[in-house]
Amino acid sequence: MQFKPQEITGIMTDFSEPGHLAPTGLHLGGTKYMVIQGEPGAVIRGKKGSGGITIKKTGQALVFGIYDEPVTPGQCNMVVERLGDYLIDQAL
Repeated sequence: MQFKPQEITGIMTDFSEPGHLAPTGLHLGGTKYMVIQGEPGAVIRGKKGSGGITIKKTGQALVFGIYDEPVTPGQCNMVVERLGDYLIDQAL
């Protein structure tokens, strides 16, 4: 998957200004996701059909989880957020 600089900029802006992506949707790799409830400044979640995306921000990284059936949103959220929390605990 190829990410465009403006897609990452939009994501980073939403972490610092929660709600920034809600009107336009979250674009990543040319795919548009509808932004759904996340954790302001920490987690962005998006949905597209039966799949979606979870993005967790750490001190030095963005952790992306992109899923489709049979993976559920809850399973993706748990894996991405636990990995992100682990990296945060490691000061990463």
